[in-house]
Amino acid sequence: MNKVITTLMVAGSLLVGPLSATAGEIAVIVKTTNSNFWQNVNKGANAAIAGQKEHTITFNGPASESAVADQVNLVENAINRGVSAIVLAPSDPDALSPVVKRAYESGIPVAIIDSALGEGAKGTYQTFLSTDNKAAGETAAKLMIDSVGQTGKVAVMSYVAGVGSEIGRVGGFIDYLKANSKLEVVGPFYSQSQMAMALNQTTDILAANTDLVGIYGANEPTAVGMGRALVQAGKAGSLTAIGFDGNQDLQAFVRDGTLKATAVQGSFQMGELGVQAMLDMLDDKKIESFIDTGVVMVTKENIDSDVAKNVLY
Repeated sequence: MNKVITTLMVAGSLLVGPLSATAGEIAVIVKTTNSNFWQNVNKGANAAIAGQKEHTITFNGPASESAVADQVNLVENAINRGVSAIVLAPSDPDALSPVVKRAYESGIPVAIIDSALGEGAKGTYQTFLSTDNKAAGETAAKLMIDSVGQTGKVAVMSYVAGVGSEIGRVGGFIDYLKANSKLEVVGPFYSQSQMAMALNQTTDILAANTDLVGIYGANEPTAVGMGRALVQAGKAGSLTAIGFDGNQDLQAFVRDGTLKATAVQGSFQMGELGVQAMLDMLDDKKIESFIDTGVVMVTKENIDSDVAKNVLY
């Protein structure tokens, strides 16, 4: 399936708060720096800042996506040192909402990327840039049904429960399967975005469910661990496996048939367009309240296409 979900679909209008930031640092704070996905966000952020002298960027994140308190502290520190703007990928929709509100009250504009904040945070940030995760999950589910048919067991390997992106892409996947097939869902199981945990979980699930027809890994470390478990169990290619994200490991799994496909987000675009939105904001230009950064379903058939190359990392 060579499906591309439209990039840069925008909707809504900007809610402008009491902004007083001037030229200076734009703090890019992601869920963890220990991931190729987030390093690709960093590359995009640097591309946006290149060629102008008024602003600089810093790039930070905790050691793991589950270290939510550490991420809150990073945002607090950015506010305390008076940054001009913040580009934030929140690890927890509720835990990060109060500190984003504090940034708003301090006159610091914020672009939220990848995962949404809780409902209570509406009006405290200037734009949200993300894959349409629900649509991406539905696309993965449609491919699963096309590949395995209407019956059988499909395991769902998730990452951190309740994160905005997880709610969309895992919920969208499961809801689509239930509405459009008689496939039985096994899980979801939560790896806490730890590859080793995902590997062990998948190994156990494969042993306990020898009749699985499909398996879905919903983010980079989870999908990598899932793929490695399939290889170690001698089941690579014997059931339909669909991943999410596009690092070198996942690309190799697509090429050798371990994965039927992997859904790849525009991670570079999240960084580039997030920083650009804040540059525009600081330059008194209008920005949209939502920017869809897109997803590409990468398969063995299209992995060498320009469309795929633009999102793989």
